[in-house]
Amino acid sequence: MNKWYPEDWHFTIEVLKVGKENKAEECRLGLEPGDTFVCAYETPAGFCPTAFVKIFPAMEVVRCNGDLQYLGGSKANEIIFMCPDGVVRFQVTGTQKPE
Repeated sequence: MNKWYPEDWHFTIEVLKVGKENKAEECRLGLEPGDTFVCAYETPAGFCPTAFVKIFPAMEVVRCNGDLQYLGGSKANEIIFMCPDGVVRFQVTGTQKPE
């Protein structure tokens, strides 16, 4: 792979809660509270592809200088959401690279 495009945003995806009892067994991939993934444009290694489908549009909003507060985020570049299965709660935070 030859990445040629300089990404100007990085995203941190943190697992906040898993199921009712915060047990890895409640998530198909075994995610646990505190698990953290970092990515720019790609799906992070080991991350749930189904959840990423839901995250990606929020990442695009941030990349286009939109405001996630209009979608329920706590900040322009931060939002909490549930995975499509309703089991895992994530926090996504975008950080712009300095120029």
